[in-house]
Amino acid sequence: MFIPRRPPSLLLNEHAAVRRLRGGIMMNTRRSTLMQGVLSAVVAVLVVPVARAAMPPAPPANCSEAGGYTQRNLVANSPALGAEHVDPHLVNAWGLAFNPMGIAWVANGGTGTSTLYDGNGVQQPLVVGIPAPPGKTESGEPTGVVFNGSEAIVVTGTGVSGPARFIFATEEGVLAAWAPAVDEASARIVVDNSAVRSVYKGLAMAGTGADARLYAADFRNNRIDVFNSSFTHMPMPGAFADPSLPAGYAPFNIQNIEGTLYVSYAQQDAERSDDVPGVGAGYINAFDMNGQLLRRFASQGALNAPWGMALAPAGFGQFSNHLLVGNFGDGAINAYDPASGAWAGALNRPDGQPVKVDGLWSLHFGTGVQGLPAETLFFTAGPADEDQGLYGRFDMTPVCPQGSLPPWKEPRGPEAQ
Repeated sequence: MFIPRRPPSLLLNEHAAVRRLRGGIMMNTRRSTLMQGVLSAVVAVLVVPVARAAMPPAPPANCSEAGGYTQRNLVANSPALGAEHVDPHLVNAWGLAFNPMGIAWVANGGTGTSTLYDGNGVQQPLVVGIPAPPGKTESGEPTGVVFNGSEAIVVTGTGVSGPARFIFATEEGVLAAWAPAVDEASARIVVDNSAVRSVYKGLAMAGTGADARLYAADFRNNRIDVFNSSFTHMPMPGAFADPSLPAGYAPFNIQNIEGTLYVSYAQQDAERSDDVPGVGAGYINAFDMNGQLLRRFASQGALNAPWGMALAPAGFGQFSNHLLVGNFGDGAINAYDPASGAWAGALNRPDGQPVKVDGLWSLHFGTGVQGLPAETLFFTAGPADEDQGLYGRFDMTPVCPQGSLPPWKEPRGPEAQ
């Protein structure tokens, strides 16, 4: 049985817990004093403040064309994957969410934990345990994760309660919420549908405060379960139904992208617990918040057990403003026109070869703070049939005149060798 390591002390209230969590995040304002120098017999002492986490400068105008996307493997569970950092907790790295301070929370399906990293893969001290349903001795198997910034979604413990900051879905049919005021080291079960053998592969959130809703993709039972801010099940008028979806396909993931819920579908295996990969084995639908089908966004083609979905920003080169879809089946990242759903191509590396990430799960663009550039695509993966784990990033590699490539765009890490 895996027992996540526990921080040195449990904090007594949310404020203290959040401050401790930010221990590796918040930067104290530092001042440095330049050495005294004599100029025209006048001694001047200069005190220069250091800027806080300034974003890198924009590339020159003639470097705007993408020359492929450079992969950096930031963290892995084993040195064999050639990452810049190693963390044995990071096995089958699946869900990915960022807090407002620019720290990535990764849901590790292989160890029943969530581990925290910055945009360069530096691990933060907190490790959060994700519980399994009552009666199960193994650790939980988290998949999707969402961040909640409101005070309205509350977790109650023994004599204490507090807002849930991160909410996890698991393959055992559980939703577990982490509230630092209740338990800093572990999330608490808030929904348990293990009795009906739900297999939650993905999780999305829409709305804020008391109007917030959680949407969990139940792969086994071929449905989207919806819960309100009190974790009470809510029937949806549209029920996320699509009569034209072929038999044997079920919701694999769900993502809220600019107010539209995108649901990806994969083919079920005989036990209805795992996907069956294959060329063209996938669909994506767009729904409103009430589960009414808006349109079929993409069908088959380049899809292969699609899971990760993210809308690229304007600074992402060739595929700026496109909807990116990551295939768990073959590790490719495909781009689609968000208006028409037309396939626009696949991401390539700087050498022209297609991007392939074994066991690819989440896609998430940076938030623009603390080393998370808004035009950088972060990812998670469970390589080697989900027995290993990887957290990394893709940066656009501009095409520049010789010698003018900005230093912050120079390839780094093993993938750039």
